Amino acid sequence: MAITDFSERLLALQDNLKSFAYTLTANRDDAEDLLQDTTLKALDNQEKYYDNVNFKGWVFTIMRNIFINNYRRLVRNQTMVDQTEDLYHLNLPQESGFDTPEGSFSVKEITNAINSFSPEYRIPFSMHVAGYKYQEIADKMGLPLGTVKSRIFFARQRLQEHLKEYDINK
Repeated sequence: MAITDFSERLLALQDNLKSFAYTLTANRDDAEDLLQDTTLKALDNQEKYYDNVNFKGWVFTIMRNIFINNYRRLVRNQTMVDQTEDLYHLNLPQESGFDTPEGSFSVKEITNAINSFSPEYRIPFSMHVAGYKYQEIADKMGLPLGTVKSRIFFARQRLQEHLKEYDINK
């Protein structure tokens, strides 16, 4: 593939890549960084692309892999290993994450809000929060994958609407 064809195809995908990057990162600045990293990596590896391969899939795979690698690096960097002789850091009292009793009340509110959903929304959403993948939820519930994704999406929207009064960014 000629350099100009490759660059033109890559430029034509920028909007789609930006949307996908935002889906992965949920942050505009991080999405911009991911888009830039992906574009550079695709250009650097242009000679590895073959004409008979799905170009869009190839570039999106690059983006997904960069995101996963960055996430793993971040987790690795934030992991603290207690190397003290008496495991001093592990024996420190752990913070609950709540500054006030009102913080724990909001957890109760979240739980009550989720429990108020009808089972068709509550079950897939709860499974997703528990770490199940979309396909696993679909298989366990005997539903199409798209149905599971939309129910989780709508449950998330309902939860945000129900808890908007707790928005700390007001």
